[in-house]
Amino acid sequence: MQNVRIDPSSVSFSMWKDIPVPFYMSVYFFEVLNPKEVLRGAKPVLNQRGPYVYREFRYKTNITFHDNDTVSFLEYRKLFFQPDMSNGSEEEYIVVPNVLMMGAAVMMENLPNFVKLLLSGALAGLKQEAFMNRTVGEILWGYEDPLIDTINTLVPGLIPFKGKFGLFVELNNSNSGLFTVNTGMKNISRVHMVDSWNGLKKVNYWRSDECNMINGTAGEMWPPFMSPTSLEFYSPDACRSMTLVYEQSGKFEGVPTYRFVAPKTLFANGTDYPPNEGFCPCMQSGIQNVSTCRLKAPMFISHPHFYNADPTLVDAVEGLHPSKDQHALFLDVHPMTGIPMNCSIKLQLNLYIKQVSGIIQTGKIKPVVLPLLWFAESGSIEGSVLKQFYTNLVLIPTLLDYLQYIFLGLSVPLVISAAVLMARSQRTTAEKSPRHPTTQTKPSPSSETTPLLHDAGTLSQDDAEA
Repeated sequence: MQNVRIDPSSVSFSMWKDIPVPFYMSVYFFEVLNPKEVLRGAKPVLNQRGPYVYREFRYKTNITFHDNDTVSFLEYRKLFFQPDMSNGSEEEYIVVPNVLMMGAAVMMENLPNFVKLLLSGALAGLKQEAFMNRTVGEILWGYEDPLIDTINTLVPGLIPFKGKFGLFVELNNSNSGLFTVNTGMKNISRVHMVDSWNGLKKVNYWRSDECNMINGTAGEMWPPFMSPTSLEFYSPDACRSMTLVYEQSGKFEGVPTYRFVAPKTLFANGTDYPPNEGFCPCMQSGIQNVSTCRLKAPMFISHPHFYNADPTLVDAVEGLHPSKDQHALFLDVHPMTGIPMNCSIKLQLNLYIKQVSGIIQTGKIKPVVLPLLWFAESGSIEGSVLKQFYTNLVLIPTLLDYLQYIFLGLSVPLVISAAVLMARSQRTTAEKSPRHPTTQTKPSPSSETTPLLHDAGTLSQDDAEA
């Protein structure tokens, strides 16, 4: 187990430093087919578009070992579009909510009416509408929008950023924060467990200490000798720690695995699952409000297509078809080493939209948690890494087990042969040893209790005299 420690001399260090597993991020958009009707209060009709697939490369920098059995690092992601694996191009146009405008409208709902009227006038001048028709590349990686400067002028600090706005603008060529994790050099059961994130032992996004705790690993590897119960990791994307539960044992390309999945309580509200009360204010079960860590924007995360969520969320729109096979996340981990063999982490981004009085661009939109997109980050060990893994952790141990039984089988006839030879040797020795005449013993004196012997002795005496 020394090889699973975070140590430059260990076999797994290069795998930990530059993950050799080919990861892919597949993005699916929800196109709004009836934007004009939605503005008049109709139910949104959605059409899933995609996938738009990106090859994801992960690597660690600023690796610093500390005296307290920990190591710090920054992990970066680089994403490259894969046209051959995608169902569409980044230049395709899709009608989606104007996230910046609709988000700002909900955020300004409780401000004085004259401020909202000023914003509405500015929106009209900029020709901003509740829905926009932009390319896949613009929605994901950003576009210039004069609305950013306008909002910051009217309400300073409401949107604390400048430049491009995009849903994944900070995802590419960026790091997920400074992780400090245990190396396992002194205690192998603590390897990969997070000691701090960005210098914090806990975050301050949520309303309870339990929800703010940073638990588990960074989501890449886990301590060895796992039990079929649960695993934890901290997700900067979700701004929280997540717990997955054991579902079943299986095999991936011949390698034994434990499958861990999300419990129904992961995104449950505080009413259905009291420990999640700290993540509130909540709405229906199955969605989590992440506005506190997303610039106060009315954003929610969930499973794709509101899988495992309150049915009212699915019924509020048309075009969703939740399915375990397509929308449930999972991790297949080799329990002896804690190394994932196959995984697919899936999340959906949703925007809460509604009519906001004073901002005429919001029309008569009925309150709805509207899906924007969902994505799956998937990867599995393959090629030479899989062969090495299979050889060292499956083939060789299995071969040793077989040899054990073979040696045991061979030892039985050897023991029997040795016993036969020993018996023959003892018999031969006995036959070769000199024989001595046996001395005749006198019969035992007769007694009243042995009349037959007494009579036999008397008869022999008479015969002798005759």
